[in-house]
Amino acid sequence: MARLVLKFGGTSVADMERIRNVALRVKREVDAGHEVAVVVSAMSGVTNQLVAWVTEACRLHDAREYDTVVASGEQVTAGLLALALQNLGVNARSWLGWQIPVMTDDTHGKARIEDIDTRVLIERMAQGQVAVVAGFQGLGSDKRITTLGRGGSDTSAVALAAALKAERCDIFTDVDGVYTTDPRIVAKARKLDKITYEEMLEMASQGAKVLQTRSVELAMKYRVRTQVLSSFEDKPGTLVVDEDEIVEKEIVSGIAYNRDEAKITLQSVADRPGVAAAIFGPLTDAAINVDMIVQNVSAEGHTDITFTVAKADLDRAVAALRGKQKELGFKALLPDPGVVKVSVIGVGMRSHAGVAQLMFKTLAEKGINIQVITTSEIKVSVLVAEEYTELALRALHTAYGLDAA
Repeated sequence: MARLVLKFGGTSVADMERIRNVALRVKREVDAGHEVAVVVSAMSGVTNQLVAWVTEACRLHDAREYDTVVASGEQVTAGLLALALQNLGVNARSWLGWQIPVMTDDTHGKARIEDIDTRVLIERMAQGQVAVVAGFQGLGSDKRITTLGRGGSDTSAVALAAALKAERCDIFTDVDGVYTTDPRIVAKARKLDKITYEEMLEMASQGAKVLQTRSVELAMKYRVRTQVLSSFEDKPGTLVVDEDEIVEKEIVSGIAYNRDEAKITLQSVADRPGVAAAIFGPLTDAAINVDMIVQNVSAEGHTDITFTVAKADLDRAVAALRGKQKELGFKALLPDPGVVKVSVIGVGMRSHAGVAQLMFKTLAEKGINIQVITTSEIKVSVLVAEEYTELALRALHTAYGLDAA
């Protein structure tokens, strides 16, 4: 007998037929003798509708009331799934964030979990009751409902699995696992049986949409064995585990891409101490995160600085910098939203040389110009023109031997 946490996303509980199918899957685990907690998202499309209503009611809305409204989607799903389980003869009870409670900080709209009191849940589960928990929500110190930000149900599930000391956290979604790259672009992409926490974190942060980044961070911190698998197909998924569980480590495990970045180049900036701080200070003040940064060699006391921001922040970043142009002294500001970041990821890079060189060589052979480069211990990322996305992914996937046989 094991203690399991099962999480079902919005497409998995999109209507009553799918909710009944989820109930059957949960019952199967119960019949196998496992203690089960289930974390659910709102039904597909519901959160978007709730957010739209909040915006319609008040564009500059109170974040506390925003949380009150949008958290209701998960409440509906939890109640419906508990009823569907009861209809199958399974002892089940729904739980909202404040009832457990899932304690968070007071950052409404994007709260972080601080503690989960699992004593009552463990007692009920030991008695054979399935706990159906509303994901995405918690309780702040001011006793107000909080939400964890979009995709927060994954975070709820992993945090609950950690608090319950569950053997595994199964994330059911509309894909059947983690692939070496996007199979919609690269037909020869193959599903991975296992991937390390570090690799999955890099994949998620570099654009892969399979798992929410914060959930992977939690899984890695508390060593929660996490499985990604399909709600619609009964077959094994991908296990996200500690590096020690993977005997044969690939040099490169996957290739991710992110279309959500934009490039900004500041031309002819005075090359003097403190200039970088002066440039990025206004962006920090505007809560704009900067990702990739490159500075050209100084010529005649001036240099060019190129960096990337989220595409959604591009207009605000440009406005913030142009407002400081006289103070910063740059000659021109060139924004470019037509870029994509492509990343090669693998824990095997730690012990193998030449990974970056192969990436650069492969892209050069395809006539793809690299605009910016960043590296970490297990990742090499490059910025290229957006029109080369598919070509770059396919070429790199083949070059690193990731194509399915």
